[in-house]
Amino acid sequence: MTAPASASAEPAARLRVLVVDDSVVIRRMLTNAIDADPALRVVGTAANGRLALAKLQSSPCDMVTLDVEMPEMSGLEALLEIRRAHPSLPVLMCSSLTERGANATLDALARGANDYIAKPSASASGAFAAELVEKLKALGRTVRKPPDPPPAALRRPPAPLVAPRTGASEPAAAIAIGVSTGGPNALAEVIPRLPANLAAPVLIVQHMPPVFTKMLADRLGRTAAVPVMEAQHGQEVAPGSVYIAPGDWHMTLVRDGARVTLSLNQEPPENSCRPAVDPLFRSFAAVYGASGLGVILTGMGRDGFHGCELLRAAGGHVLAQDEATSVVWGMPGIVAGSGLADEVVPLPQMAAAIARRARLNRTGKGTP
Repeated sequence: MTAPASASAEPAARLRVLVVDDSVVIRRMLTNAIDADPALRVVGTAANGRLALAKLQSSPCDMVTLDVEMPEMSGLEALLEIRRAHPSLPVLMCSSLTERGANATLDALARGANDYIAKPSASASGAFAAELVEKLKALGRTVRKPPDPPPAALRRPPAPLVAPRTGASEPAAAIAIGVSTGGPNALAEVIPRLPANLAAPVLIVQHMPPVFTKMLADRLGRTAAVPVMEAQHGQEVAPGSVYIAPGDWHMTLVRDGARVTLSLNQEPPENSCRPAVDPLFRSFAAVYGASGLGVILTGMGRDGFHGCELLRAAGGHVLAQDEATSVVWGMPGIVAGSGLADEVVPLPQMAAAIARRARLNRTGKGTP
């Protein structure tokens, strides 16, 4: 007769989470969502950053959810102390959907937080719980190896599934970028390094809620050599400008003769996201075809995969971020593993790789 498993065996295999928030209601919401998943469990809670630091000393954990705004010691202050003592401990920031909350969250990401989640309204608590669990488990895979090794196709890109490219290709007339988990820091590495003479427009979908995308565009614009803005419906695409899809809106492209304009819509989410990468890439492939360059950066899930299939079928090219520099190698991993990437590029080299393939303005005015 087989002996029963010990009572402590099952919890020990679950990822241990410390929940930090000054609101009793939010702490309870987070705890209930986390403990309901068999892969996670809450090992402690704290009402401010100072108490969180004490908990980390007494109760080891695998990751932390950290409120941005708290009394006594804020989430940003606590994050700096956590990073000094625990440089690789995954931290998920929890933020309000306000301009102040968005700015603080982007500060936290720049200072070492791994990801963030926006606090929900009462009507969206179910979707929030699902997103929270998904994000925590994705971050957990960065600190614990899965019980079975991932398929070789997801560790190392195989030979391309499409016919090899022959002959020289024309410089890309436009660039589309899809990114999710780890995206703000990845974009901060890429966009400011794009050359000032870039003559191709750049269209970006970053999985983010409203307000956050505007703050992100403003931050990138302060350090970029090219204009960066949150996209507007009906806006004409201009060479050498960067457009970020606004939170909660899909962004697509429409061609009218020589003009290309942006179209925003609130059709149903795709891949559980709005904005989603696939709607942009579908229209991008239709509008630009062989002259389009798609780029898939760090992110969990598979958003952008089908769009890359269409872009490659139309003759366009695709770059994917490599595993070593990705926070989560989900989106770029599925693209690379399926042979859809022309090149798998480390993040520090991505801007140069884009510039090599993009149309540059050497004679005056570029065209979209």
